Amino acid sequence: MGIDLRTKNHAKKGHRTAPASDDPYLLLLVRLYRFLARRTNANFNRIILKRLCQSRTNRPPLSLSKVVRFTKGNRENRIVVAVTTITDDARVVKVPKLSVCALRFTEGARNRIVSNGGECLTFDQLALRAPTGAKTVLLRGPKNARTAIKYMGKPGSPGSHTRPHVRSKGRKQEKARGRRNSRAFKV
Repeated sequence: MGIDLRTKNHAKKGHRTAPASDDPYLLLLVRLYRFLARRTNANFNRIILKRLCQSRTNRPPLSLSKVVRFTKGNRENRIVVAVTTITDDARVVKVPKLSVCALRFTEGARNRIVSNGGECLTFDQLALRAPTGAKTVLLRGPKNARTAIKYMGKPGSPGSHTRPHVRSKGRKQEKARGRRNSRAFKV
């Protein structure tokens, strides 16, 4: 009898090779970064290509406050690169001079960056300025900040912070003994 090699035969790669979107500008960017990933041996271009093909769920928006936080110290004069939308954050009072490259910017975020002497770049401009990703900071949005993630897990078990799927947060819905510490529940 032979050995069963099911895992090796016709094993599919676990990520997309092309975006699901029909956006012609996105498809042009994929062509550009596919070329750069092939012709330069910089890992930066392979990462950008992979992220351009990802779904919207896997490209969560990045707040301006996170951009400001991750460009302090020795990263001040670098170009911030995020394959997602950059959103405004009213909690940030002072925005430093930044060079940010992203797929899109909200109107407020673009105004805040440009009014403070910064610049908002597109990925084709980035390819001309830093074809190998030199002097850039690659950032991502918080993928697990979605509300749907909060329901994943076992609700009610000790130490779990998982939300239960309930109609309302009333007295009768999942508030009994055996569910809550406030109802004398002990492990």
